[in-house]
Amino acid sequence: MDIIISGICGHMGREVYEIACDPSSGMNVVAGIDASPAFGMPVPVYKSFDEVGEDADCIIDFSHHAATAALTSFAVDKKIPLVIATTGQTDAEKEMIAEAAKAIPVFFAANFSIGVALLCALAKKAAAVMDGAEIEIVEVHHDRKIDAPSGTALAIADAIKEARPESEVVCGRSGHAKRRADEIGISSVRIGNVVGVHEVLVGTQNETVTLKHEAHSRALFASGAVAAAKFLAGKEAGLYTMNDMIQI
Repeated sequence: MDIIISGICGHMGREVYEIACDPSSGMNVVAGIDASPAFGMPVPVYKSFDEVGEDADCIIDFSHHAATAALTSFAVDKKIPLVIATTGQTDAEKEMIAEAAKAIPVFFAANFSIGVALLCALAKKAAAVMDGAEIEIVEVHHDRKIDAPSGTALAIADAIKEARPESEVVCGRSGHAKRRADEIGISSVRIGNVVGVHEVLVGTQNETVTLKHEAHSRALFASGAVAAAKFLAGKEAGLYTMNDMIQI
C-alpha cells in the first residue's frame, strides 16, 4: 500500500514513517507533506499539497487542524482515502471532513488506541447503568500539547452524552457555584512528557467507579493510524471511526 503522510516531520508523522518502513507493514511511503520540511528525509517532502505529484492508496494525516481544507480538497480531488488523526478541529472543519466523506472513505478519530475506544464504550455503559451518578473526566498530557481539553476527552464525553443526551460538558472548574447534576466535567492537566492519560470517574454518594487508560508510547497512535489505512482499503465513501474497525 502506497501512502502519503501529512505532517511527516512532526513527532507522530515520524512514528508513522518508522512503522511504514518496516518490511512487514506492507506500506510504502511515497511522499510527505509538512509546513516545515526537515532535511534528510529519504522521501520527497512538500510544503503544500499543490506540489504533490505522487499518487497513493491512502493519506495519513498527523498535521494541524488548520490544514483541514487543503487536506480534504486534495484527497477528494485525487480520490484518495483519508485517515485523519489530527485533533482540535473547529465545527467548520468537521463539516469539511463530513463533506469529504461523501466522496471518499474517511477515517476520523480523536484517538487511534483500541484501549481508548474500549474506554469510551465502558464510560457510555457506566453512564447508562449508574443513572444519576456524577461524571468527571480528567486528562493529562505533555506540556507541548496545544489543545485543551484533548480530543479524546471530548470523544469520551460524546460517548457519555449518547447515554445522557441532556447532559452538558463543562471544561475546568472555578468560582463558588455548586456542581450541577447534568454536568460532565473535564479537567485538563499539562505537565512534563506524559504521552496521555484519560480517567473517567462515575460516582454517587455511596460509590465511585473509576475507568482509566494510560498510553505508554506515541507509537500506539501511529500503529492505530496505519491499521486504519489498511481498514479503508476497498471501502466505499463514508465516515469511519474506531468503532467500525474494532466493532465495539
